[in-house]
Amino acid sequence: RAMENWRLLRSTHVFAGRVFSVRTDEVRMPDGRDVRLDIVGHPGSVAIAAAPKPGEILLVRQYRHAAGGYLWEIPAGRMESGEDALQSARRELAEETGYRAGALHVVAGFYVTPGFCEEYLHLVAANDLEAGERALDEDEDIEVRVASLAEATKMAAAGEIREAKTLLALMFLAHP
Repeated sequence: RAMENWRLLRSTHVFAGRVFSVRTDEVRMPDGRDVRLDIVGHPGSVAIAAAPKPGEILLVRQYRHAAGGYLWEIPAGRMESGEDALQSARRELAEETGYRAGALHVVAGFYVTPGFCEEYLHLVAANDLEAGERALDEDEDIEVRVASLAEATKMAAAGEIREAKTLLALMFLAHP
């Protein structure tokens, strides 16, 4: 079935918050049935696989309320209006870790949870790092750690890294 056969009939905005919005869309399916879909609107995000030295990766540990505890992750954040993926990655890396990247490139991009959310995440590799000062958001309490790729892979296998974008980053780094 062609995507063009799905037709938006009505869209109702339900909630607008700092990080995301929620709307209810009424959609006509290709077979003529009308369905209601709840959609989380999101401007997109970046995740940064930053390598202080070859064979290393920067990890951050922060409290994630929705997960009920602290998680080890790669630095990441929401894209701001007018930014492209590389600008967002440069900003988020500096804010969360203090590191500035001399070289950045997009490794991959993917929808995080396309069943109900518009968020598209850009996975960015960062190299030629230089340490600097952090600029954390008011709701951030972040520990920064440099790990070898082998150590990070062992952390993932042991269940110490349980967050999807970080697991995917490790997979891409292991199999470029």
